[in-house]
Amino acid sequence: MTEIPGTAPADEFPQAVFFDMDGTLLDSEPLWDVALEELAVVLGGTLRPEVRDRMVGSNEDASVIYLLEDLGLPAADFPGHVQWLRNRMKTLFAAGVTWKPGARELLDEVRAAGVPTALVTSTARELTEVLLGTLGAANFDVIICGDEVQSRKPDPEPYTTAAAKLGVDITRGIVIEDSRSGSESALAAGAVTFAVPSEVPLPESNPAHRLTTLDGITLADLREIAAP
Repeated sequence: MTEIPGTAPADEFPQAVFFDMDGTLLDSEPLWDVALEELAVVLGGTLRPEVRDRMVGSNEDASVIYLLEDLGLPAADFPGHVQWLRNRMKTLFAAGVTWKPGARELLDEVRAAGVPTALVTSTARELTEVLLGTLGAANFDVIICGDEVQSRKPDPEPYTTAAAKLGVDITRGIVIEDSRSGSESALAAGAVTFAVPSEVPLPESNPAHRLTTLDGITLADLREIAAP
């Protein structure tokens, strides 16, 4: 994607808002539950809740690895299992995915305010493209997918890469996440980080600003909460 010139004033806040996708903007985690449970059955086992919890916020590759390890299966057919999962998710996503409460309204407000936006997801590009039919690709100035960086969340690279493409100071950006790995990625990048836990609670030691929902949350609210 073409880099966006860095025109935001140095004292502007936020210079950009970065959104995670699964579990933050879209209520897609239940669909991942379906596909992962089905894959476990195909592999001759079951998906244990604690293993599923480890997968939240990760990518398809990591999820399949966690599953194979838990089932005591070799990783020799790993690429095939990942492709099976992606194909199943394409079918589930194509049937429709709902927005998380308040997410669409907040995204619309940020866009209307002229604040640059980025979608930063651990999901692969081929699956993200399906979901952009719901999200609207035009709602994001930059889109970073899990298979477009060398180090995925919780590494800071996805967010530092998005900030560089936007031409903004990541420390003056707001990130909205839902998972432990995603919020740790944003915090490590130096962003002002908000977490709206959906599937798995965050540890108390995680210093992200906590929100129970995005429903009713405005850009002004985010600015006020993040103020020193």
